[in-house]
Amino acid sequence: MRGIRDGAVPEQKARRKGTRLLWTAAGTVSLALGLVGIIIPLLPTTPFLLLAAACYLRGSERMYRWLLTNRVFGKYLDDYRERRGVPLKVKAVGITVLWTTIGLTALFAVSEAIVQIVLIAVAFVVTVHILTIKTKTPG
Repeated sequence: MRGIRDGAVPEQKARRKGTRLLWTAAGTVSLALGLVGIIIPLLPTTPFLLLAAACYLRGSERMYRWLLTNRVFGKYLDDYRERRGVPLKVKAVGITVLWTTIGLTALFAVSEAIVQIVLIAVAFVVTVHILTIKTKTPG
């Protein structure tokens, strides 16, 4: 039988290639959502970056290495994976942007009181989460 020597028949190799493409596509979508999450406070950046790394690990070794060595995301992912924490400045900027965005939205873009209350509650929960993450000390 052809293909037995290399451990897989051609159909299995094609199936694996299709699966890798799906994993890579999922990683790219997750990375895009993580990028949007940098701008939109309600969309969490870290979980999407971690999901992108997990997807790339299964789909594309090249993309996985690129993400982990990227000058913007690499150190961030490494610090998070190693539980070294988040710098105080990043926490402060994140909380400031979060409350500014949600505050302006609640005041000027939403007229229903229940939606305003939900927005404020979400901001509060996200703030608590940010504050409970270990603060990375310089050096």
